[in-house]
Amino acid sequence: MSAQLEALPHRHVLTLPTLPSAVRLSREVAEQALVEWGIGLRHPTVDPALLILGELVTNSVRHAAVLSPQLTVIYAAGADCLALAVHDRHPYQPPMYASVTGTGTGGLGTVMELTLGLGGTAVVRADADGGGKSIWITLPL
Repeated sequence: MSAQLEALPHRHVLTLPTLPSAVRLSREVAEQALVEWGIGLRHPTVDPALLILGELVTNSVRHAAVLSPQLTVIYAAGADCLALAVHDRHPYQPPMYASVTGTGTGGLGTVMELTLGLGGTAVVRADADGGGKSIWITLPL
């Protein structure tokens, strides 16, 4: 994680089984965390952020469960930034920006369209051992 993200004062980590119920649970925990951090659920970034989170968790459930029985969601926020990450132990690293150029498909296209439309960033970070990855989305508040 970059120094900028490490400096965010609010943080929550959630580990869930890589099952379909993880999508709903990850969104519910996100809503709870945002309210605790003073970020209103009517803030214009919140609904797109929850959709992005749902897409990323869904992708882990659909594509990584065979190698990753658990996934981890990291939530972080500061006064002007919201960051979300989904980590699993599947080594495949999707080309996030390929969906912008028209070579990607499905949920990642939605993730990138929303992220870039809000002025955010998306990064895929491989685990040190190459056996998994985290997808980080950072959105301005």
